[in-house]
Amino acid sequence: MLIGYARVSKGEQNLDLQHDALSAAGCERIFDDRASGARTEWPGLARALEQIRDSDTLVVWRLDRLGRSLRDLISRAEELKEMGAGLKSLQESIDTTSSGGGQLVFHLFGSLAEFERDLIRERTQAGLKAARARGRRGGRKKALTAGQRAHAVELYRSREHTVAEICGLMGISRATLYAYVGEFSDG
Repeated sequence: MLIGYARVSKGEQNLDLQHDALSAAGCERIFDDRASGARTEWPGLARALEQIRDSDTLVVWRLDRLGRSLRDLISRAEELKEMGAGLKSLQESIDTTSSGGGQLVFHLFGSLAEFERDLIRERTQAGLKAARARGRRGGRKKALTAGQRAHAVELYRSREHTVAEICGLMGISRATLYAYVGEFSDG
């Protein structure tokens, strides 16, 4: 039996493309998740794996739907192999049940995917480093100007107003007020 698994990273993304491809591939059952690749728990995948029996095949639209690293992909493939099941990826045309090097192709594509992620990570880090070297800082902009922050801290230190009153007056949260107090006590 062919069992399909689909996953999108964000709630607003659509599973239709993957569902259509999995149905066209002949999947009798399709399980899905709306969860980030960073998460380790995917209930839909767990249910799909519970359904798999000897000589079944888990079908995914792309390998990255199944794991976030080469280690994850190899682990899933090994788990399926131990169950006597296969793995098929539609986009990469990988079928580990085929005798024509399905396992080899799977490992090659997994390696390439991990290499690509490493390149993206390196480029991102280099870009952040270059921005910092030019004096740019990441993060959210301050809610108040330097003068307004100083005024909020003065009100806080005067003890004439409650924290709630200061926050209401300045339009900031308690956490923001305390961050500003800390900012002015450090400098």
